[in-house]
Amino acid sequence: MKTERFIARRIVFSTEGKNLISRPVIRIATAGISIGFAVMVIAIAIVSGFQHEIREKLIGFNAHVQVSRFDRNLSYETAPIQVSAASLQELTKLPNIKHVQRYATKAGIVKKGTTLEGVVAKGIGPEYDWTFFEKHLVSGKTFNVQETTVSGSVIISKVIANRLSLTIGDSITMYFIQQPPRARKWVISGIYETGFEEFDKLYLFCDLRQLRKLNDWKPDEIGGVEIFVHDFKKLDETTESVYTTIGSSLNARSIKEIFPQIFDWLNLQDVNAAIIILLMLVVCGINMISALLVLMLERINMIGTLKSLGATDQKIRNVFLWVATYIIGRGLIIGNIIGVGLAIVQYRFHLIPLDQSSYYISYVPVELTASNLLLLNVGSLSVCLVMMVLPAFLIGKVRPVKALKYT
Repeated sequence: MKTERFIARRIVFSTEGKNLISRPVIRIATAGISIGFAVMVIAIAIVSGFQHEIREKLIGFNAHVQVSRFDRNLSYETAPIQVSAASLQELTKLPNIKHVQRYATKAGIVKKGTTLEGVVAKGIGPEYDWTFFEKHLVSGKTFNVQETTVSGSVIISKVIANRLSLTIGDSITMYFIQQPPRARKWVISGIYETGFEEFDKLYLFCDLRQLRKLNDWKPDEIGGVEIFVHDFKKLDETTESVYTTIGSSLNARSIKEIFPQIFDWLNLQDVNAAIIILLMLVVCGINMISALLVLMLERINMIGTLKSLGATDQKIRNVFLWVATYIIGRGLIIGNIIGVGLAIVQYRFHLIPLDQSSYYISYVPVELTASNLLLLNVGSLSVCLVMMVLPAFLIGKVRPVKALKYT
């Protein structure tokens, strides 16, 4: 194999050859591989980033798993369930469970002057994880929920704040249609913007005990439980574990069951990425086949000489397969630099914008993991080399006598 590699390196890297076709052909083939692979890297990065961002926003609002009553209707008026501290602790001990928190929702109308806006108040407890909303705050801050005192603060979305001309420190009054009708006055402590307009225009966040008092619930009654998991890939398995742990009157639903249409849409992005990768592999493969055929025709005298010296067809095939490996390898290295470089630039500076109202995010997101990049490199190299086997078999058709006469 050392001999084949030596000859292949001479073909690829030598600059002293008399022929003038080799260098341009190798450069064109390398450029084709580089551009094609860079496109594949960018496609994977964008699809993965887009899926990650949309999924994280859905989870930020709704958690991975929600536990509520079986007979819950489709309105935002959650029927109460009784959950003790021991029950929450039991859920926390289940495999793959990261965090458990209580919540309740109640629809109402916010009034500012003569302007009215229908919203949903989401009550949260002291254990609520603010990490998601702290990343999306545009002004102000989140509020603390204490065990002993009821908080009068709320955070609202930028959409609601703009519609009602509200800012940090303003007071709002929210009216609840019930018997008897009730109202609550709150102070805005923070304003968030996630870009997910379906939720931004709907939710404000308040103390869970505010809604508990409005609904005349008992101290241990809540609207439901939100559960976060460590590994999203094990979501279905974890949801099943939660379902078998809670009582028969309760139901556990994963985020994929709550929003199936959005996850179906996200899964379609994998198909788009697969089509792009397939097309690029075909283009790269055809490019390499053309380059290898030109190199073989250019080195027809060399093939004849090697055969006359006793080299087998397989050894000569190995020479050109090594040539292909060097060209593809160099192209992959350059393609990695271009693709990863462009992905890093977009990740840091968000140069390419998106229509947030249509795509739920204001810029093209990118996410590129080492495993995806490694798989893409190995897969591309393997597929291209397999495509090189067929033209390499044409070497068996070359006859030494005719080849040595070829000029």
